[in-house]
Amino acid sequence: MYITGIGTIVNVLTVVAGSLIGLFAKKLINDKLREGIMSALGLAVFTIGISGVVTNSIFVSGATLSSEFTLLMILSLAIGSLIGTLIDIEKRLDDLGQFFQAKLTKNDSGSTFAEGFVSASLLFCVGSMAIVGSLNDGISHDPNILFAKSILDGIMAVVFASTLGIGTMMSCFSLIIYQGGITLCASLVAPYLTDTVISQMGLIGNILIMAIGLNFVYKPKFKVGNMLPAVFIPVIYYIIKTIFSF
Repeated sequence: MYITGIGTIVNVLTVVAGSLIGLFAKKLINDKLREGIMSALGLAVFTIGISGVVTNSIFVSGATLSSEFTLLMILSLAIGSLIGTLIDIEKRLDDLGQFFQAKLTKNDSGSTFAEGFVSASLLFCVGSMAIVGSLNDGISHDPNILFAKSILDGIMAVVFASTLGIGTMMSCFSLIIYQGGITLCASLVAPYLTDTVISQMGLIGNILIMAIGLNFVYKPKFKVGNMLPAVFIPVIYYIIKTIFSF
């Protein structure tokens, strides 16, 4: 019997396992090594994001390269950021991280718990693999994309936990809510989830991954949490377009 959400369950288990390994390795890493790893990690995350952007938006037209979805991408980022800023998702994520930190680290002011929780939550939840994998799991009962993502997330969890601590492990709650929610709701919006819609959602997700990578290296930081609603604007746009036939 197929278990709905098995992809997310496996994903959570690999993040927990990777985090435990990273927490053990953290004892062997000093501040200088940690800073170097974080810079390298930022570059790696940015590269993953830009690769996804190219895959979802660049195509060959004759002898030239062309881009698509540009206008909707701009509108989605603008509208999604507006919604996210009004709700202040970034602050709510940080507050949740601070809550866990207070409960689990005895209010250590120097702890990187909240940073690890927020950064890992965003990295594991945005991107085309999280979106497409969750949709496939919910609609087609095909968790293979999430299984592949689980391996990547497990590796990233090792690195994150070794530098940012146990907050990385707590990001599994974000995975359950985000990916699990998409999987459970996928059947409701399935009629509107064309390949074009999914590509546009993946494009925006990978742009947010690029921003996460830049956040590890540069300041001021992008408030990626406040941009999260942008991922869902394309499907909302196509639902409205279908209803009103324009």
